[in-house]
Amino acid sequence: MKADSIKYMFLSFLALAALSACSNDDNSIAENPQASCSDGIMNGSETGIDCGGASCMPCEDGMGMPMDPDFSGTYSQADHMGRPGINTVLSSDMQGQASVKDAFNVTIPSEMVATFQAGFEARVEQYHDVYANKLGLDPSDVDYQTNILGLDVATLTTVLAADVLEVAPDAPTTYFDPGTDNDNDGRVLVPDGDEIGLTGRKLQDDIIDISLILLFGGTEGDRFSGQDLDGDGMADLPRLTSDGVSLTADNITDTFPYIGSPE
Repeated sequence: MKADSIKYMFLSFLALAALSACSNDDNSIAENPQASCSDGIMNGSETGIDCGGASCMPCEDGMGMPMDPDFSGTYSQADHMGRPGINTVLSSDMQGQASVKDAFNVTIPSEMVATFQAGFEARVEQYHDVYANKLGLDPSDVDYQTNILGLDVATLTTVLAADVLEVAPDAPTTYFDPGTDNDNDGRVLVPDGDEIGLTGRKLQDDIIDISLILLFGGTEGDRFSGQDLDGDGMADLPRLTSDGVSLTADNITDTFPYIGSPE
């Protein structure tokens, strides 16, 4: 009887040892997978990701080195999008310098006005000179006209040169709202005391059209709108106050990124 008990105890010990060995084998397989030169990770004897060591091709300079997160506080600024289109329209090849557009993108906002405002203002006047020549007029007779918000060219280009979207906490949020026909003259896009602009941005705001109106629309907002001045059915003035692309309510969604499919 005693011999049987010893035998069963011995068998139980062997079973436990076998289970323990299996468990250890399983764990070692999961924790130390067989190295591969194409699995996208650095393992085995590799000295880089899928290179170096006993089995893979040697690593070239910088090849396969794992990229650690950069917590040094440095960053790379590549673009500004506070006011879309402003850099493209006003600083591209400004004053013959092809690099100005890139320089604008990497300049911090606090230095933008001092660096770019004068060039922006000159660019706006150059555009008006071009249109004057196309119309057969004296460029000195076709200058920027104070816009519908009452901003002269120096003030407007100062605002636009700082490519930051401003918010007015004590006014409605909008890039531009012409308001209503407050003076009952039958025209909304004419200053009549209830215009609001550059106090922020709504999804429904057509930023490009608004920017064009502020730059080329003049005091009443429609200075260069493709007018037919002589009634012959042909436009006598260029259409500079719109890009011709509408932004309608069905382009807006309730979820990020809030913009619907292109039409």
